[in-house]
Amino acid sequence: MKNTEQLINNIIGQLEGIKRMVKAEKDCVEVLTQLKASKSGINSVINRIIEESTLNCLSGNTKKDKERVKKLIKEIVNNN
Repeated sequence: MKNTEQLINNIIGQLEGIKRMVKAEKDCVEVLTQLKASKSGINSVINRIIEESTLNCLSGNTKKDKERVKKLIKEIVNNN
């Protein structure tokens, strides 16, 4: 989960930067660009947590089964 924690810290940093940009009344396009980047980061964390949680639930199954579930999860997540 260390990588997930780092992603969350990166998102927090991005949001703090956005907060400063809004306070400084920076260009709205720049703010929106940073918000989209933060949203993408949040989606990455969500996907990772879903994947890790599902794989942990399947810890008794074979590697082939885990890879199949991993592929399924990615397919589901990419369609949202």
